[in-house]
Amino acid sequence: MKRVLITGASGFVGANLARSMVADGHEVSLMVRRQSDLWRIADIAGRMDVHAAGITDCELVRDIVAEIRPQWIFHCAVYGAYSWQTDWKTMLETNITGTINLVEACLASGFEAFINTGSSSEYGYKDHPAAEDERVEPNSYYAVTKATASQYCGFVARDRNVHISTLRLYSVFGPYEEPNRFVPTLTVKGLRRELPPLVDPNIARDYVYVDDVIEAYRLAATMPGQAPGAVYNVGSGRQTSMAQAVDTARRALNIQAEPQWGSMANRSWDTSVWVADNEKIKTTLGWTARQSFAQGIEKFARWLCENPRLHEYYSCKIDEVSRTTAVC
Repeated sequence: MKRVLITGASGFVGANLARSMVADGHEVSLMVRRQSDLWRIADIAGRMDVHAAGITDCELVRDIVAEIRPQWIFHCAVYGAYSWQTDWKTMLETNITGTINLVEACLASGFEAFINTGSSSEYGYKDHPAAEDERVEPNSYYAVTKATASQYCGFVARDRNVHISTLRLYSVFGPYEEPNRFVPTLTVKGLRRELPPLVDPNIARDYVYVDDVIEAYRLAATMPGQAPGAVYNVGSGRQTSMAQAVDTARRALNIQAEPQWGSMANRSWDTSVWVADNEKIKTTLGWTARQSFAQGIEKFARWLCENPRLHEYYSCKIDEVSRTTAVC
């Protein structure tokens, strides 16, 4: 059993990590912003120590870490990953200053593994699967801050010879994802035998199921022999276009509706090439994405059907968004 600290545990990936760590019997502590909505972890909150603290509060972070003395730290707190999170100052404070605050506090208390959450957006637009040793060319304020945090973590790991790794996540999907993202909207609408508004069918993503992502975090924390500051791409290595994703959902959910391509405007970050070179994580950690996109859609749909309260929550959120704005 390990003492585990997870930041950003009210979010999608952080909440799934928290659930996994609790299920494995670890002593889990969370750091969440005071204003966070804890709907993803409400049913298990009593099995963890929940600290209401933003990582931008240097002294509070230091005090909490000193009290917990975590052996494993999973840093998932982030701002700017969603289209409605646009304030660049908050991105700087959370993604850069907050990361530095947390790393420095953990260095002071000592730890076995610190796993930083990076982003595939750090690479910017590429016409090929990006490898970890390629030059990063961030394509947004958010990507700039994530690339900076990753560089900082790598430097500290090498300078202090400590186990800090960064996982650059591609398009994670599955239970507890933000309701108005593409896959939840496609799935909820699909269960009604409908389709949502759609962008260009050639827009592509590298989708990776959240259970596989959680396994990558676990391996990054435990696998011996890793280089200090190692960076790993966490993606399936398979690109899925919007056309392929919709076709998969139509077959899996028996949707008769025809897609209306272009009924939603493309987003500024959309591209027809977005796929991971995942050879390094396969070779070093022995990780591979086990769930295909089709399997993931089926599992996510089944999860919704088995959890009526959450299915209703997703449906209400998606209907609310569809009345005001487009899906992300």
